[in-house]
Amino acid sequence: MSFVQNVPFFSIILSMFSGIVSSMLPAKAARWVNTCLIVAVGLMSGILLVYLTNTGEPFVYWMGHFPAPWGNEIRAGVLEAGMALFFCLIMFLSMIGGRRQLADEVAENRQNLYYILVDLLLSSLLALVYTNDLFTAYVFVEINTIAACGLIMIRQIGRTFEAALRYMIMSLLGSGLFLISLCMLYDLTGHLLMSNIKESVALLVAQQEYTVPLMTTIGLLCAGLAIKSALFPFHSWLPDAYGYSTVSSAAMLSSLVSKGYIFLLIKIFYRVIGFEIIAQSKIINVLFIFGLLGMIFGSMSAIQENDIRRMIAFSSVAQIGYIYMGFGLGTEAGMTASIFHIFSHAATKSLLFVAAVGLTDVSKGRREFIELTGSAYRNKMAGIAFTVGCLSMVGVPMFSGFVSKLLFAEASIGHAHKMLPAVLVLALSTILNAIYFMKTVIRIYVPDYRSDCKTITVKNQKVYALTLLCFMVLNVALGMLSKPIENWIHSGLAMFG
Repeated sequence: MSFVQNVPFFSIILSMFSGIVSSMLPAKAARWVNTCLIVAVGLMSGILLVYLTNTGEPFVYWMGHFPAPWGNEIRAGVLEAGMALFFCLIMFLSMIGGRRQLADEVAENRQNLYYILVDLLLSSLLALVYTNDLFTAYVFVEINTIAACGLIMIRQIGRTFEAALRYMIMSLLGSGLFLISLCMLYDLTGHLLMSNIKESVALLVAQQEYTVPLMTTIGLLCAGLAIKSALFPFHSWLPDAYGYSTVSSAAMLSSLVSKGYIFLLIKIFYRVIGFEIIAQSKIINVLFIFGLLGMIFGSMSAIQENDIRRMIAFSSVAQIGYIYMGFGLGTEAGMTASIFHIFSHAATKSLLFVAAVGLTDVSKGRREFIELTGSAYRNKMAGIAFTVGCLSMVGVPMFSGFVSKLLFAEASIGHAHKMLPAVLVLALSTILNAIYFMKTVIRIYVPDYRSDCKTITVKNQKVYALTLLCFMVLNVALGMLSKPIENWIHSGLAMFG
């Protein structure tokens, strides 16, 4: 075994160990440990991605060098390594972008706890990306839930307690459904390892045995992870969770946490059930319908909002709908579009949250639209970055959001029953996106001659400005280099099987 094949295991263990070490460190030291951890894991993931691209073959790592069922398995391909690298990049930029506000939002004696939670969040995301065992996935789903809940409520204000409680209730419901489905799947197949389950499921389908229990199990798996990833109408916890947590927490929750659950669902489609079986089931139609509804009602809720953070949060409901709509098409093109949108949405949504705080900082800390009048002049870098994020979400060419919508449209063309509703809702959603994002851009660029609001220049916030620049470059890179990325996703899905 090559040494680089230890990277997935090292990444997960190093993240968990960093959390343990940070519990004994002061806030400043814990921050440096967290930063070094994210950079180290990102570099290792990049090396692994290069290695897998060159070999063209995935590999399986036996925990303790024992095969299942005595040992656990980690499986890595180009899609897993790329996703781990991207998660580290977004987490690094989100943490840097919100670092200045963290001192004001979190008490000093709790700041090391904040970094512990981020370390645990990273370890759980990496485990969901790499694990080849469903029960291990469930364990890290719970770790992810606990870490995310802690990141919401660590700000210690009334709204965050309420948001954390809502998040915990909905997450426990999703986790419960997921665990029940695992028990049923184990009862049907006698396995927890993904590859072994897939073989048993294929045999059951071929022999037409236990058809109803199997479809029920698949439905519960999808429902549990759909609830945890805030698919409409299971999104009630999302606006407050994203709207009132710290800036870094909002950026990571919207960009990474829900995407970890969605990536696990993709693995279940391909490596547990089999994509052909999923595509032929009626469950895929349910995901399609709820995805379309999310695209519409998420945008309508965003239009009605008067708070910039909550508006961005409701926009995430619509964007999650895009991903599930792609799943619902039941084709490889639809799946490719959904995976590309995971990258696009993560890069853009974190940009919007980090840029929004720069606008509220020069508006007396107020988040209502009327108070943000002229804020783009008082913080020019934040104004430019927020505008770039909005243009991407609307789907203006050159940005990543345009490529996402184009891929979804191309994937739906030629589909016998789903082309018309998919294209119509895509068009309607784009119009709704333009309404609430462009009205916000217009608002922040309307001249305001108040002298009681401070002005922040690039010189006053060099690190923050550099973070926003990196987010913008990432967004444009995804838009301009979409074809190589699309080909890479295709090769990753081929390795998935």
